[in-house]
Amino acid sequence: MTSDREDFKLSGPLHLTVVDWENEHHGRSVAASLVSGVYILERDRQEKRSSLDALGPPWWEFFHFGLFSQLVDEADGSIFGAIYEFEPKTPQSSHTRKGSPHYVVAFRGTLTKPDTISRDIELDLHLIRNGLHRTSRFEIALQAIRNAVAAAQGSNVWLAGHSLGAAMAMLAGKNMAMMGTFLECFLFNPPFLSAPIERIKDKKLRNGIRVAGSVITAGLALAATVKRPQQKTLSSDPFTSLSTWVPSIFVHPSDHLCSGYIGYFEHREQMEQLGIGGIGRLAAQHSLGGLVMSALGKEAEPAGHLLPSASLTVNMSPAPDFKRAHSLQQWWTPDLHLQNQVYLFR
Repeated sequence: MTSDREDFKLSGPLHLTVVDWENEHHGRSVAASLVSGVYILERDRQEKRSSLDALGPPWWEFFHFGLFSQLVDEADGSIFGAIYEFEPKTPQSSHTRKGSPHYVVAFRGTLTKPDTISRDIELDLHLIRNGLHRTSRFEIALQAIRNAVAAAQGSNVWLAGHSLGAAMAMLAGKNMAMMGTFLECFLFNPPFLSAPIERIKDKKLRNGIRVAGSVITAGLALAATVKRPQQKTLSSDPFTSLSTWVPSIFVHPSDHLCSGYIGYFEHREQMEQLGIGGIGRLAAQHSLGGLVMSALGKEAEPAGHLLPSASLTVNMSPAPDFKRAHSLQQWWTPDLHLQNQVYLFR
């Protein structure tokens, strides 16, 4: 059965007839549409739609992209990502073409359909355990990105993803940045794996819990460093070296899966204002759960969702429920009430 959300003519950003690649709202809308195209590519496969009936192509062809390749999970045969190539059909002015990507590598999130739900939930569990980087899907994704960067020969390559796909794009972007390649990255509703502190209504209580958590986390991190001096080069330095990479994160405060990024970045600034910025910066690099595991002598993976720097955009437009707050479609809706702030790790 076809959903209206899959039909570009019914749900896509038809208002975006001319794209100015230097306009952040245009770039966000196109990136979200291309991610939507990945979801629908997989739905076309599941529904066995022919090339004449397929609903995926309008999601990229409307913006003059071609489908360069599909990324297929070897475990279940599902399409989890795509590489799009920008192929403008008509000459464009230097203004509208400037800043356009050569390739966009996009990843979908969890699809709760019979053909994909088992594998996608398995990957969600890997994400919760900070083990996404050990999966075959991530290995395929990272190699595809490396290939796209090599093929672009210095031209722009974008990464984009939603939910689980945003976590995939973030992790891949980190890997590329560690190798000295800084890619523009659009992360829609990326999961933030921590206690849902943002749901606490009392601001003083919320801030108090954050400060206490930071002090405990920083203390455990410092104790671990004293106990094992080599840990500094394994955890602190990589985090600092990523500070010049500034991915774009898009969250809704009513989406409890990703709203933790709001407090994560705001709290760091509050710690600076309180004169204890050093504690805040140290705590920001570590997961409390991971440090506790290490203290107990158990191996803990680095927290993949923690970032030193980011451009954080919050959609303040009301959402009636979690489903709407976590939706990809919100990010190409015109006239959004958005708040943006760039956070740089120093």
